[in-house]
Amino acid sequence: MPILKRTPFTGRITFLGRMASSHDPIHAEPSDQLTASFAGIEGETHAGLTVPSCTRMRDLYRPGTEIANTRQLSILSAEELAQIAAAMGLPTLSPSLLGATMVIEGLPDLSYIPPGSRLQGREATLVVNLNNRPCTIPSKAIERAHPGMGKRFKPAAEGRRGLVAWVERPGTLAIGEEIALFIPDQRRWAHEDQVLSTQASLPLG
Repeated sequence: MPILKRTPFTGRITFLGRMASSHDPIHAEPSDQLTASFAGIEGETHAGLTVPSCTRMRDLYRPGTEIANTRQLSILSAEELAQIAAAMGLPTLSPSLLGATMVIEGLPDLSYIPPGSRLQGREATLVVNLNNRPCTIPSKAIERAHPGMGKRFKPAAEGRRGLVAWVERPGTLAIGEEIALFIPDQRRWAHEDQVLSTQASLPLG
């Protein structure tokens, strides 16, 4: 029996970007097509099979511990990006200023697609890791493009920052390409709400 269930939801790629450098301010250079390998997007600063752990994983590992790279791509929702812009008081907000790898239109509640879901294009298949959390890093790029607006990004992006993913099947990704959503064929863990409502302290690995 298949462990992933195809949903009736299909999205469309409206933006592709490549970050050639991680230096501030961040900027994703728009592209009509990207090549995804098992290490991520070729020529992208977030590419790699492994990465040093950061503060996001501090309850599991000491900073700098080498771990698998499950944050190869940053994916945004076109609809949620429009909501962020509106909340900031902007007519539009370029995904380049957020360092986005991809923007998808048509997948509802994209930021909370279940971990382990697949986003499948014509060639490449991506595995959803977790939703992304708003931070102040894009604020410098936003401030440069829209003076006085940088500080508005983090609160406006809460719950709308998209998700991070890694490459399960290599291939090309292109503007206008359709993306099919598959989700894990299992119910939610019965104790999820109990755990998320508490602050657990775990030993460092």
